[in-house]
Amino acid sequence: MNIQRYLTPFTNLDGEELMVAAAAAAITFCAIYGVLRLLRRRLCKHDAAGRPDRPAVQLFKETLNRTSLLAVLAISLLVGLKMLELPTLWEDRLGHLWFIVLGFQLVLYLDRAATLGARRYFRHHSENPDSPTTVANTLMVWALKTTVWVIFLLAALSNLGINVSALVASLGIGGIAVALAVQNVLGDLFASLAIAVDKPFEVGDSIAITNVSGTVEHVGLKTTRIRADSGEQIIIGNAELLKNVVRNYKRMQNRRVQFSLRINPATPAALAAKIPDALKAVVERQPDVRADRVHLKSITQDALEYELVFYILNSSYANFMNAQQAVLLGALEVFSELGVDANAPTRRLLFEKGVQAANETEQPERHLAARAH
Repeated sequence: MNIQRYLTPFTNLDGEELMVAAAAAAITFCAIYGVLRLLRRRLCKHDAAGRPDRPAVQLFKETLNRTSLLAVLAISLLVGLKMLELPTLWEDRLGHLWFIVLGFQLVLYLDRAATLGARRYFRHHSENPDSPTTVANTLMVWALKTTVWVIFLLAALSNLGINVSALVASLGIGGIAVALAVQNVLGDLFASLAIAVDKPFEVGDSIAITNVSGTVEHVGLKTTRIRADSGEQIIIGNAELLKNVVRNYKRMQNRRVQFSLRINPATPAALAAKIPDALKAVVERQPDVRADRVHLKSITQDALEYELVFYILNSSYANFMNAQQAVLLGALEVFSELGVDANAPTRRLLFEKGVQAANETEQPERHLAARAH
């Protein structure tokens, strides 16, 4: 590349023109920088005044912070170059540079606005504003950012004189080939979209699938990260995750508890009839517990079996274990007060010798008796 050919127009300029261009660039930089500082100061005063939250003002403030100092410097230099008398070739190139610099800064603003707008939207429509970022938020932000940047790149290439239609067609054919090569990745991507739309679980939910139970830490475009109850982090593909049955314990409103107690089958009928009411009273005394039923379920030669059913009125596993422990301890007290034997009857096996074996043992005894006589 012949750099001297491109620098020739600048060698013919006199010092006065260069000084005017430099002054214009400096004034432009100071003006833009000053306006930005003034706007930021006014917005900070707006927050300090304790006025009601205005989403548009907050969005404008956060977006303005995305102003690139490099873009401001490039704009100032372009203003200075505009003050010079340059050939037509350079005028066209300056036009391309203006488009790229201004477009780049605009894309930075839109990128920041998309992130903040999506975050505010999902927090406003969420039951818990302090909940972690959801997969739907991630997918929406990713889609918006990708669209903005792709449009900017295509527009910049078109401004530079590149045939964008042919490029888009070639990218479409290449995209089909890539899609066929990465089917598994696309499967996980669409599975993440299904999770975002259907919401079987969200970040922070306690779930259980085949051989895995824990808390969801992150739902990405390809994988979901679960912090297992035993402490380790488990990473599973989204498509593989949705193939299994997912139990979401966080959305469980209450917990049904059912178990059986057995007592000695020799317990008198009058005493056995008192046990259901006594056990139900034990269940009803527990906090956050709703008793359902207590019945004598079966009578066998081994035991009298009573079945207890009650509900824990919250989804906490600790409360479930505490209530079950309290009911079991209360049942022991009931059995002790009523004098009920909760131990199963002891079985004994008696082995008797057969008739033939008995005769064989008796015959030596007879011979011994005869000899004694």
